[in-house]
Amino acid sequence: MMAGRRRKTEGQEVIGLIPAGGSATRISPLPCSKEVFPVGFRKVDKDGSVRPKVVCHYLLESMHLAGVRKAYIVLRQGKWDIPGYLGDGGIVSVDLAYLMMDLPFGVPFTIDQAFPFVRDALVAFGFPDVLFRPRDAFLQLIARQRATNADVILGVFCTDSPQKADMVKLDGKGRVVRIDIKPRKTHLRYAWIMAVWTPVFTEFLHEYVSVIHNRKVRKGVRSISSPERQLFIGDVVQAGISKGVRVDAVAFTKGSFLDLGTPEDLMKAIRTCDQFT
Repeated sequence: MMAGRRRKTEGQEVIGLIPAGGSATRISPLPCSKEVFPVGFRKVDKDGSVRPKVVCHYLLESMHLAGVRKAYIVLRQGKWDIPGYLGDGGIVSVDLAYLMMDLPFGVPFTIDQAFPFVRDALVAFGFPDVLFRPRDAFLQLIARQRATNADVILGVFCTDSPQKADMVKLDGKGRVVRIDIKPRKTHLRYAWIMAVWTPVFTEFLHEYVSVIHNRKVRKGVRSISSPERQLFIGDVVQAGISKGVRVDAVAFTKGSFLDLGTPEDLMKAIRTCDQFT
């Protein structure tokens, strides 16, 4: 699988893509899906009236700020409270549609469900359980993609917990040369938590997961409980780099992020959510 021919993306529609197929086992039990867990408050009227603000609202807010007007959320069976709360997207000013996760082998398989709908679009990808700042991060990623015509632009942030992140090595020009998945020890500083990519990478991802799926079928693997670890998006990006996919990054050296995957980080988010508004 080789990278396809790059095309100019000026004026191309930007579509949001959000995986919401996880089980949140590290913070279970929860009274609702993690993506719609209330973290902070939002103003709803000019008179200062407020309502609870759920986790994924922050991501969708940033996408809207970048000009994203439609997005696909990929769900797993049973997470009906997400469309029940977000509805058609009016609450976040983004038109939303929902797709069902098919194969339980990791996020790349989850988001590949959207392939028929986003194959010709510029994709803005983000995790619905990660808070980040600056709010205009997606706007900056899109601007970088327009300027460089790179196939993928990653949003990278400093982290002191590399064992919980996909760590990124950059060259002197901001190009990504390697991704290390959740290393126990590393000298790398940056973790990626968001991305914008072109149809070149959408096609590469689709072909990549298709090959892995066919291999799993031949081996009789039917569930994520198999000895094989799940596939991460970082794995696919790394594979793309080795095949000629151009991956650049925007480093938010003064930004920050918070992954709500553990009880400790969830408590921290509740205490500090105003930083991400």
